[in-house]
Amino acid sequence: MPDLGTGVVSVVLVNFRGTDDTITAVAGLRELDWPADRLEIVVVENGSGDDSAARLRAVPGIVLVESTDNLGFAGGCNLGVAHSTGDVVAFLNNDARPDRGWISEAMAAFARSSRIGAVASRVLDWDGKLVDYLGSAMTWYGMGYKPLTGDPIPSTPDEPRDVLFGTGSAMFVRRDVYLELGGFDERYFMFFEDVDLGWRLNLRGWRYAYVPASTAYHKHHASMSSYGSHKEAYLLERNALFTLYKNAGDAMLAEALPAAMALAVRRGVVRAGLDSQEFELVRRGPDDADQTVPRLGLVPLYAIDRLVEELPELKADRDAVQASRVVSDAAIWRLFGKADAPITQEADYVRGYENIATTFDVTQGPTSTKVLIITGDPIGAKLAGPAIRAWNMAERLSVSHDVTLLTLSGAEAVSAPFAVEHVAPGDDRRFAPFEAWADVILFQGHAMAVFDALRRTSKIVVVDIYDPMHLEQLEQARELGKATWQKAVGDATDVLNQQLERGDFFLAASERQRHFYLGQLAALGRVSPAVYDGDPDLRRLLDVVPFGLSSTPPVHERDVLKGVRPGIGANDKVLLWGGGLYNWFDPETLIRAVAQVAERHPEIRLFFQGTKHPHPDVPEMEVVARSRHLAEELGVLDRAVFFNDSWVEYADRQNYLLEADAGVSTHFEHIETTFSFRTRILDYLWAGLPMVVTDGDHFAELIAREGLGVVVPAEDVDALASGIERVLYDDAFRSAAIANVARVREDYTWERVLEPLERFIAHARPAADRVGPRASVGVRGPRARRTHSGLRHDLGQAAHYLRNGGPGVVFAKIRRRLGRRR
Repeated sequence: MPDLGTGVVSVVLVNFRGTDDTITAVAGLRELDWPADRLEIVVVENGSGDDSAARLRAVPGIVLVESTDNLGFAGGCNLGVAHSTGDVVAFLNNDARPDRGWISEAMAAFARSSRIGAVASRVLDWDGKLVDYLGSAMTWYGMGYKPLTGDPIPSTPDEPRDVLFGTGSAMFVRRDVYLELGGFDERYFMFFEDVDLGWRLNLRGWRYAYVPASTAYHKHHASMSSYGSHKEAYLLERNALFTLYKNAGDAMLAEALPAAMALAVRRGVVRAGLDSQEFELVRRGPDDADQTVPRLGLVPLYAIDRLVEELPELKADRDAVQASRVVSDAAIWRLFGKADAPITQEADYVRGYENIATTFDVTQGPTSTKVLIITGDPIGAKLAGPAIRAWNMAERLSVSHDVTLLTLSGAEAVSAPFAVEHVAPGDDRRFAPFEAWADVILFQGHAMAVFDALRRTSKIVVVDIYDPMHLEQLEQARELGKATWQKAVGDATDVLNQQLERGDFFLAASERQRHFYLGQLAALGRVSPAVYDGDPDLRRLLDVVPFGLSSTPPVHERDVLKGVRPGIGANDKVLLWGGGLYNWFDPETLIRAVAQVAERHPEIRLFFQGTKHPHPDVPEMEVVARSRHLAEELGVLDRAVFFNDSWVEYADRQNYLLEADAGVSTHFEHIETTFSFRTRILDYLWAGLPMVVTDGDHFAELIAREGLGVVVPAEDVDALASGIERVLYDDAFRSAAIANVARVREDYTWERVLEPLERFIAHARPAADRVGPRASVGVRGPRARRTHSGLRHDLGQAAHYLRNGGPGVVFAKIRRRLGRRR
């Protein structure tokens, strides 16, 4: 994937008889806070048939593409992309002007996640007072719309979030993603081509991020007024049917398409003022007389007929879309927003809408399993191990399920394809609604110990025991005095036993851990005939889900160590200690070994990446001070050994990894080591680094078996020094290790390691030996239909707009309704 941090953005503008506006938009692009050498402006002259081409040829610094025919907005954009070179393609209406940060804010969003395939900008009217686009919504019958358009800007905060689609007025797409999708569908000509692209993009597993800080202003010319309202209505009806047919899954399409066509007919009858009972036999009148039908009445007839005519090609496109999709309809439905929306409020139309929606049951959408994931660590730019693991589980499961990630330690505003919430430990009042909402609750750490509702829940419970906390406390608490040490280990054991007695499914990080936990489960009576029957290997009770790594290779975006950190030169050899420093590690033997190697190779540098944990309740451990003191005593502090005083942000760690020449991890020989799973090793795999590690854990076995580096005995300075020299200076050994790392890392991508969890969630059920109420997952009960007229409807609408837009929007809606009634 290209490095978007230093890439080129190609902005495509389509001109059709609006050259004054286009020239103004080009001038606005030159005022952005974005480097001119990384901006390409592509103007498509879309067959205006006037003097537009000649005038645009005189505009300097643009790529001008001339078409003799009007290709429509979709075709014009595709033509512009074909003549562009940028890593990101942006689309800006020619009658729009960008805010100074329009590009830079969008590119910052791309940099935050490799899964973001497109960015939707916030769009306001030309004066910046009214809404054009603040997010998207989609009806069940295929019509995308922009909530709050024409209303005052809401007083409620406009937060970044994922959307189904952006507006073609101002949006960005990764070039490779745009080409992968085949660009805009040119059959649309105009209207809903951006809706269709966004739906297809989401189905492929890409995120479409709404970034309100990326803002543009739009004039809103009435581009269709000269063609007649019937042609605009025709394009909207036809393109909505195209979009629904191509993108909805089989089950959703079978329900929605007949209802959508029936509703289109109803719209045409009502808009044209027709009486569908006119042909009843009881009606009097000549049967052979011609009848004049307003064009609006023919719109749905023509739109449905064009669907029929285009079916062969549409089916080929549908087959391709459905074959390549990786996201369920249930997950896409969450991006629809208010899908149960009649669009217009004519009484006859609303009555027909209610009849169709009730009979076909199309307004609730596909069912999905509601998964609550709980982590004790904070969620934000800086993530530690447990939060990284919970985040990736949430991200992966959200492809097919409705996911909420709940943190007990605070959350920053983050862009995510799932909800992120914070509840303080012990706040059962705040936690209870989440427990009631969920079908499956997955947690790590102490969540069951701090929430009564979780201890009492009848929901299906998945316990992530990748961190054997009772073994960890044997080391972490040993310096606290014998009584405190014993209590800490005893408390952790009690917490784990409580979880093991209750859980329906358990996740270990390695086969070593799995065998250990099988013993603990057996001691608690969970390895029973009921569990064994039909599952003799007990994988449906306890399976291995290691930590994973991203399948997207890391990209170096900025210099952080070599030539930047004082004391570390551009050509030095850097050993990286990824992650934090804890008492069960052995950095002191490593520092002694590096001091020894530095006598023969003065260019060697050891960098400890993290000393201050991002969790505020985790203090700096005593080993940090001891290590600094030893490095100073040996005369290598800030010469050959360097300590980061803080914690590297999760999204920034690849810059450190890619400037390192090898990764290192050393620890003592004890029980915690035997069953540990050093997640920093995965970062080394991700970055293609050969490694030097201490023997005794899961990854030491892997590194020795697969030839990924050197494994040395614990606390052996000479062996460690020799291993460091071999990994850094033996070119043949180093090259072989790097090649082996590239091969082995494919086994540890999040997509692969989470497969056992995904299989369980897809068919979630209580453990065979669990007595008590059984949870029903993903079963939708009957729901009363909500009508779209009357006092109850109006009050509901007022509450919705007050919540989402503020008092100004509510008053504007009331004025507009009263105006229509007058």
